[in-house]
Amino acid sequence: MRYLPSIAAMQCFEAAARHLSFTRAADELSLTQSAVSKQVAQLESFLNRKLFRRVRRSLCLTPEGTIYIGEVRKILIQLEMSSQYIMSYNNHLDVLKIATLPTFGTRWLAPRLTDFLDRHPHINLNCCEKVETFDLDKEGIDIAFFYGHGSWPGLECHRLFDEEVVPACSPTLLDSQALDSPMALTRYRLMHLSTRPRAWHDWFASQSLTTEYSYQGNHFETFHMLIRATMAGTGIALLPRLLIEDELARGELVIPWPHSLHSTSGYYLAYPERLGEVEKVRLFADYLLHQLE
Repeated sequence: MRYLPSIAAMQCFEAAARHLSFTRAADELSLTQSAVSKQVAQLESFLNRKLFRRVRRSLCLTPEGTIYIGEVRKILIQLEMSSQYIMSYNNHLDVLKIATLPTFGTRWLAPRLTDFLDRHPHINLNCCEKVETFDLDKEGIDIAFFYGHGSWPGLECHRLFDEEVVPACSPTLLDSQALDSPMALTRYRLMHLSTRPRAWHDWFASQSLTTEYSYQGNHFETFHMLIRATMAGTGIALLPRLLIEDELARGELVIPWPHSLHSTSGYYLAYPERLGEVEKVRLFADYLLHQLE
């Protein structure tokens, strides 16, 4: 048996916490003040924790209440979104659930969606961003875009393209002293993507060089943040040329040393093998793969 508080009690608690008043919460919810107070008391009894305390005839949250209100709001928002989704559900539309790496999705995938949707108006897309590895079946994802080796159990994988990584920085960062070797880059801040801590080490090693600075510096969770920081002159970053083509063309980023590193990994489109013949999955995969021909 699941041990859950009532939705009504959580709604009353959330409104009372927002207004810090049972009376104003009652007005908002079209209930009596005593009804709201009773619901909150029942919730406190259920949790065996006090959520409010009275201070000079006004309410304030206890430490436990402060923690709990954040969780309750997440639950109520998700419940509202789920309800709105099912209320607007159209059984004549197919929903294709897509997961993508954040910056890859913004810079490569998103510009290619309009034409696909114009060709297939019966398909709606539900896109989310994923940084860490995840299970497509558990997450309910139809198609995902990964960076890696291209061999994941239970998935059919299609390699989209390889990756060429180059050092990049703002043109305003470089001083007047010419760079006479790759090691000259260590005069500046070397910036890192958190999920690729070996990137600078591998770049130097590919030139038979080592430096104590390979793992030192500032770390960013996504390429989007790393690119923006690099454009602002924060330091030098190793970035996939694919993701910064526009900035290089506009001169917002420059390559301070012309050595690139070609990764053995690549970008892949992947979907569960069991979905290979599902129309919406096949249409989307075929469309994107055709873009690369």
